[in-house]
Amino acid sequence: MLRFSLFLASILCLQAANWPSWRGVDFNGISVETGIPTKWSKTENVKWHVDLPEPGNSTPIVWGDSIFVTQPKKATGQRVLLCFDRKTGKLRWEGVVPFTEQEPTHPTNPYASASAAADGERVIAWFGSAGLVSWDRNGKQLWKTDLGRQRHTWGYASSPVIHGDRVFLNFGPGDRAFLAALDKRTGKTLWQVDIPAGKGAKFGNWTPEDMYGSWSTPLVVKAGGREELVVTHPKVVTAYDPATGKVLWTCDGMGDLVYPSPLLGTTSSGDSVIFAPSGFGGPVLAVKPGGSGDVTATHRLWHQPKSKNTIGTGIVKDGYLYVIDNSGIANCLNLATGETTWTQRLPTKSEDNGVWSSPVLNQGRIFVMNKSGHTVVFQASPKQFELLGVNALDEPTNSSVVISDGDVILRTHQALWCIRAR
Repeated sequence: MLRFSLFLASILCLQAANWPSWRGVDFNGISVETGIPTKWSKTENVKWHVDLPEPGNSTPIVWGDSIFVTQPKKATGQRVLLCFDRKTGKLRWEGVVPFTEQEPTHPTNPYASASAAADGERVIAWFGSAGLVSWDRNGKQLWKTDLGRQRHTWGYASSPVIHGDRVFLNFGPGDRAFLAALDKRTGKTLWQVDIPAGKGAKFGNWTPEDMYGSWSTPLVVKAGGREELVVTHPKVVTAYDPATGKVLWTCDGMGDLVYPSPLLGTTSSGDSVIFAPSGFGGPVLAVKPGGSGDVTATHRLWHQPKSKNTIGTGIVKDGYLYVIDNSGIANCLNLATGETTWTQRLPTKSEDNGVWSSPVLNQGRIFVMNKSGHTVVFQASPKQFELLGVNALDEPTNSSVVISDGDVILRTHQALWCIRAR
């Protein structure tokens, strides 16, 4: 019994210390740690900070004593993975992928915007047309797979997902879009499912092709005694067999543009539900996993044809969903019904209230950064909005908060910050 308790404690410690993907250990943005500060500034509770070479949108990941950040170096024609010592902020190594060709993207979405993923032996990063690349923890490149050109007016953002012996990637958007599974040890493609190109409604100066695509990161869920790889595509939510790429089920109701990623949560009655928002004011829906074929009529719990304009993915706690839209308004919804219980504009110390960041939950508190580097902390309560703090770095960012082993790690366009309670 003692041995088992020690083993369980070591596993829980490992999970708390690591933040191995964009959304953390379980891909849900939830941290189970204690002792995390809710108050900081550029001078208060700062463990260290280090300058970054150029703006970037990706979120850092953490494994052990290392922090990994994907980073563009546009001036030198490079996409890089930076590895920092989490104790000191010192740069340990830099994995460089040369790529001098011009890729289309939007000024608000710099190259290398996809976060990396780690499993303790390797770190994998996707750099669009520059390829999918794996390094070991000491910076030795293990493999590089050329997946071809990625072209879209607004660039790319989907992060790779390591699960078991595979890495999954939602390649796109653009004229070439597909979902792929690769061997994480060799980079060899195991299966690939092509996603048909499409057109959305013309908007302003954007073409119909510009208004179509998915930047969503895949989600692995367990349902009905099996694993499902869930991806939100334009028009449809699709669950695939992770082993073969075979379609398990589909659910209609998505929009032409899909920015946020799917999120698994539990309703107050204990049902597992996938929340699938589109973004750009498009539809949003909730669907139960575990179905077969077209489950729109049988497993879709609710559907809203229009929603707030969102890019970040939400948080679920105790059957309630918390989503922050692009204008900086927090929304609390009942996951089972889609009913809104409250909305509240987040207070900030800046004129820019916009939010692209995805929120993180820790000990019943939600942490979310706005585009000016102000982290708002509020209570996850379905009854009312309760502000706990606003912490200003006054540096632009589209990255999300990371919580790992007592540290709050923040990436802005200018620097990497490590916050810790003193």
